[in-house]
Amino acid sequence: MVKRSKGSRSKTRYKLRKTIRAGRTNPITKKIQTFDESDLVHIIIDPSIHKGQPHPRFHGKTGKVEDKRGKAYIVEINDGNKAKKLIIRPEHLKMQE
Repeated sequence: MVKRSKGSRSKTRYKLRKTIRAGRTNPITKKIQTFDESDLVHIIIDPSIHKGQPHPRFHGKTGKVEDKRGKAYIVEINDGNKAKKLIIRPEHLKMQE
């Protein structure tokens, strides 16, 4: 018997799916967008960019930008009663209006 893989992207067939013909797949503006500290951002995972992706359980959550680390941002979210800090690249973040 073969043991089933339980990687970080397992059970995400519909969550990490892009729409068909959505235009340009990876616009450069997503990579070069900047955020300030205490900005509220939505975590929207871009499945075509694997680097700097958070765990799929955080897809759709809203958090606050705490700091910048290299090209990525440290985003603090509440997961239940516990505050967590995630290191996420800007391609997977969207500013809250």
